[in-house]
Amino acid sequence: MANLKHLRNRIRSVNNTRQITKAMKMVSAAKLRRSQERALATRPYSLRIRAMIQRLATLIPADNALPLLSRPPEGARKIHLVIYTADRGLCGSFNSSIIRATRARIAQLTQQGHTVSLTFVGRKAHDVLKRQFGALTRDVHVGLTRNLTFESAERIVAAKLLADFETGQFDECHLVYNAFKSAMTQELTWRQLIPAPVENSAGADDEEVLSSPLFEPDEETVLAALLPRNIAVQIFQALAESNAAEHAARMTAMDNAVRNAGEMLKKLNIKYNRTRQAAITTELMEIIGGSESLKG
Repeated sequence: MANLKHLRNRIRSVNNTRQITKAMKMVSAAKLRRSQERALATRPYSLRIRAMIQRLATLIPADNALPLLSRPPEGARKIHLVIYTADRGLCGSFNSSIIRATRARIAQLTQQGHTVSLTFVGRKAHDVLKRQFGALTRDVHVGLTRNLTFESAERIVAAKLLADFETGQFDECHLVYNAFKSAMTQELTWRQLIPAPVENSAGADDEEVLSSPLFEPDEETVLAALLPRNIAVQIFQALAESNAAEHAARMTAMDNAVRNAGEMLKKLNIKYNRTRQAAITTELMEIIGGSESLKG
């Protein structure tokens, strides 16, 4: 029979945990509202700048391809992965899904003969993967989402990636992050950042060509200015999406924790009442037995 004091301590502990998780759920819900608005606001800019680069790339000669747009060399390449996770836990499978996908991609690229390097945005993935892939780590950025701005993403992450690409540290760069879909859903997303992916433009009709805008001074100059800007925009959008997805995942996880704690409290209270009733019954039986023995 469980000790009553032990049950009381467990009930008190579960109740305290329930209050904490409920508070964390409310905080995440408040933060989610702001981060969701920011993520949704960044999407049109990201889509438009990619569409503009796509159109400009089809208008310049193939032999004038810019470094940030040219195809990487065939065969073994140096590939850089930028991994977005949270700085904190208690957000369900938000971090673990990214970590599993990163492990699988590194194994795949290594098997194909590519050289892999890593940049971590957020603490959790680095804490887990540093023992296994510490030699591949190039940069770790922590705390970017506390005061997320486009200028910080451009200055801290984009500038470093551009400098490493220009010095030949890698040939390709890919982002992996959780894209925000809804409060209940986050989608694991891989996106090629460098070089900017350009689809084959063969088969464009005359109407599309005639509707193309005029660029001043020329298409190549405008494209050269847009490509570095595109890197900063895509990095900021991934940060905004990941931040919104993190708060959504934490809100959902804490909501589940609150419900589970409530169910556990019900079971513990029932067990406590039954144990207390059994103890009282035992004491009464002992008293009755003692009085009967005195009478005898």
